Amino acid sequence: MALFSKDIQSMDDLFVHTLQDIYYAEQQIVKALPKMIEKASEGPLRDGFKQHLEETKTHVSRLEQVFEMHGTKAKGVTCPAIDGIIKEAEEISGEIGDPDVLDAALAAAAQAVEHYEISRYGTLIAWARELGRQDCASILEETLMEEKATDQKLTDLAEARLNRKAT
Repeated sequence: MALFSKDIQSMDDLFVHTLQDIYYAEQQIVKALPKMIEKASEGPLRDGFKQHLEETKTHVSRLEQVFEMHGTKAKGVTCPAIDGIIKEAEEISGEIGDPDVLDAALAAAAQAVEHYEISRYGTLIAWARELGRQDCASILEETLMEEKATDQKLTDLAEARLNRKAT
């Protein structure tokens, strides 16, 4: 189903479609993170990826809870945006031989993923509120806060260590 397909006739339809989009995205991230963990150097970046893998599994569970609360079956729809971000990360990281440069690239790729997630969760929260679903919005807000925290950790790590070591 394309984003502006005829299957989306209401704000509720759009909300559900976007839930399906981020559900797919989170599942793809769960698959991609082990590869990033393997490529990252030992230390804070690898540890952060491991922690975020566990958080992401929780994000998937929370989305399933939102689907259930909303009376909709949990299922994903292909998200070309996350597929492209992950593909780009895999291509770039596959070309880098210097482990310090690789860590900087992995952190940047992870931030691209975080920024996508932050935008999706922010939108879903606003739409849930408009639909009178504060219960759904509250659950989505938990995940949004974790995504923002991960983004900040990546920024701090890149600025304090990774980027400097890569140069």
